[in-house]
Amino acid sequence: MQVGFKVLERLNGIMLAQPLRVESTIGKGRVLQVEGGLIKNQYPASYRPADDFAGHFEFGLKYEEIHLEFFARLFAAIGPEPIAAWCRREPFGQYARRTGFLYEWLTGTRLDVPDLTNGKYIDAISGPDYFTRVEPLRERRWRINNNLPGTASFCPLIRRTTALQNALDFDLAAALAEFDKAFGADLLMRTAGWLTFNESRASFLIEKESDQTDRIQRFAHVIEQYCGHIEDPLGSGSLYTLQAGILGRDAVGLGLRRSPVFVGQSTLRQNIVHYIAPHFEEAGVMLEGLKAFEVATRGAEPVVRAGALAFAFVYIHPMRDGNGRIHRFLINDALVRDRAIPDGIILPVSATIISSPHFRAAYNRTLEVFSRPFMRRYATAYRFGEVVACDDGTRSNFIFDDYEDACFAWRYPDLTEHVLFTARVIEHTVRYEMADEARELATFQLAQESLKDVIEMPSQDANRIIRSIKQNGWRVSGKLKAEYPRLEDELTAQHVVEAVRSAFEDNKVMSAGQNDGENSGANQ
Repeated sequence: MQVGFKVLERLNGIMLAQPLRVESTIGKGRVLQVEGGLIKNQYPASYRPADDFAGHFEFGLKYEEIHLEFFARLFAAIGPEPIAAWCRREPFGQYARRTGFLYEWLTGTRLDVPDLTNGKYIDAISGPDYFTRVEPLRERRWRINNNLPGTASFCPLIRRTTALQNALDFDLAAALAEFDKAFGADLLMRTAGWLTFNESRASFLIEKESDQTDRIQRFAHVIEQYCGHIEDPLGSGSLYTLQAGILGRDAVGLGLRRSPVFVGQSTLRQNIVHYIAPHFEEAGVMLEGLKAFEVATRGAEPVVRAGALAFAFVYIHPMRDGNGRIHRFLINDALVRDRAIPDGIILPVSATIISSPHFRAAYNRTLEVFSRPFMRRYATAYRFGEVVACDDGTRSNFIFDDYEDACFAWRYPDLTEHVLFTARVIEHTVRYEMADEARELATFQLAQESLKDVIEMPSQDANRIIRSIKQNGWRVSGKLKAEYPRLEDELTAQHVVEAVRSAFEDNKVMSAGQNDGENSGANQ
């Protein structure tokens, strides 16, 4: 016998964009099965709830997962009376109170039940199981601590799964301190410029715009100037500044969009839609909700905040262009703002994403956690019609018929997998991408010093010689000899090559030893 939220979903014809992950039944004993992301729980007969709304909803609150999209759709379908009757029947029952509060919070409609005047305050959702706001809001009417991290207009949920908790165990501060110890604080700071440029370049590679040299330089400047410092990063003025910095101030349609947006690709035959963003009027409201989330969670785990803010932003897609780059900018912005990384240091997370097929595929899969089921739900609700001019200058023929219905999904995304991905990317970035950059810089510095022991010269000339010798298979090219006549002397040229090569060979030995240590530790 099926019980819980799945029963209410079926009985009320609820069609979700984000499926319920838990299915509960009553059987002979307690059994747990996990199949492809679906959790199947069987309970003994003693757990059987009353076969009505209150019975199944209370069972779901006790033993299943909070699912705000489902709650909002269900409350819209059944109306206030089943909840009001339950609250009048059990005015001090914690599950009735939580349901009454959730109904009013999600719908904005007041139930016809009296306020509670006494009783202990209880949390709206479980802090050990979900990411919550730092300071709960006291709701006197229900004697509820409203610890939901967002607002009714936009409230992402992050479940504290075992996998996520394990990923969050990575001590970012300790890892950066170890980085300082291994390479020196001075070297870390001197890598900052390259890390910033690398992050910009990699972010454009993700957008398949690697040839946009001017934009890459502009975005690197945006990262350097604004990361952790721009006031109210999710405000419309700040987003305009970031977008103009990325695209150029003469770009068309800067600012919050006033046109429909879909993410997809075009072929000669058709447009393929991978994701549809909220209507521009709702996008502005949701952006305000995301700003409220940012304020409410200040002081909580920085990595969780970084992942949630970044991925929530890209799903809201409030800009006409530049959403993806701002989305990845927000990861570093949140980490710097929360002082999880030193000011002036950028984690090249985009470089990690493109560093391997594994991370690139994982990034796409993470985006599809929300977008793929969303598009299954609304597969027949969009079309292409007559081209019209929109208020922001966009010419579009995209039509989506279910903006109002889709708001239930857009407002309440589950971002657990997105935060997990962010945590893993951050760990890999610090352990490998940044370490590789630091070793390369240290090697180049050693090569400079060794070369100058043979021939004293300005650093700019030393850099030119080092790059040429390395690119030409540890040989001095004729062109290099023409530029630097002293290299015409064979003995001098030999000493120069040996000086440069020894620096890089020593680095290979050092890197191999460190990698052996990393691999041996991973297998313990």
